[in-house]
Formats: sequence, structure tokens, C-alpha cells
Amino acid sequence: MFRAAKEALMPQSQSYAVTGLPLEPFAPLFGLSDEALAAEGVVRKVVDSPTGYPSRVELEDAQVGDTVLLLNYEHQPADTPFRARHAIFVNEKARETRRTVGELPGALTARDAVSLRAFREDGMMIDADYAPRPQIEAAIARLFANPQVAYLHAHTVGWGCYLARIDRA
Repeated sequence: MFRAAKEALMPQSQSYAVTGLPLEPFAPLFGLSDEALAAEGVVRKVVDSPTGYPSRVELEDAQVGDTVLLLNYEHQPADTPFRARHAIFVNEKARETRRTVGELPGALTARDAVSLRAFREDGMMIDADYAPRPQIEAAIARLFANPQVAYLHAHTVGWGCYLARIDRA
């Protein structure tokens, strides 16, 4: 009963959705030869660890034995000083973009911590936070408490790789 009362008092602005990247730009790369991928600046890797290869489409780490594509992707295309691109993994087994509402996907919860970057609608970053795994949802709520924040980007802490976009739900 206490939990239900607590949830009823939480503002709706704390609800969030985490969305993977669209599958369509990556699907034509699936199954290409290593030479053809190299010509596109893409590297195929065989997953050798249960963590460390988060697929940005499925928002989960690829399984040992899966093949993933390592490529550069522009995840922040806004024409601002915060325009950004970085290396990402996409699992060649991906078949659809994943979206979760009010739930953190494995790509975020498998990390010890994530870096969150808050952007206005025009793509200007206006805040950021570091969140250890148990505090990720609280950090999301804190950043979204600012009405100027339109969306968040989650990144890995060590390598700084883009993980996912987080929007208000």
C-alpha cells in the first residue's frame, strides 16, 4: 500500500522511455563480407563476453558467439557545439528497434554506471550527471525535473560510447 501511495504522488514527468536506434540504416550491412564492411569503415566482431557489446538497436548486450558491427554513428546530429558521433555496436541478429517505457533496458543496467547528458529541443546540452546503476532512474527524474530538458542521452562512463536516447513518456 505504501508503494502505491508513493507512486501516486510521483509526477508524470518522471516517466521516461528509452529507445534504441532505428534498424533500417544498419540492416543493409548485415551479412556483408569483412572486406565490404571495411570499405564502409565498419568492423565485424565476434562477441566473446556476456557484457561489453551493447547493441544500440536492441538495447541489450549481445550474447557470446553473436556477431556485432562496430561502426561510427552520429547520435547527436543537432547543429550545435554538442553535435556528436562515436563508436557503437549493432548486433547482426537485430530485427527490430526496442523501446521501453518506465523500465531500464539491459544496455543501461549491465553497466556499473552511466553518464547522462540533458539536451534542450534545439540540441544544446544544458545539464549532465553520472549515475551508478542503482541511481540511474533517480538521475533521469532529476534531469527531467527541469522543464527545459527535452531529451537525454545515456553514455558509457569509461569509453564514453553512446548507449541510448531517453525521452519523457
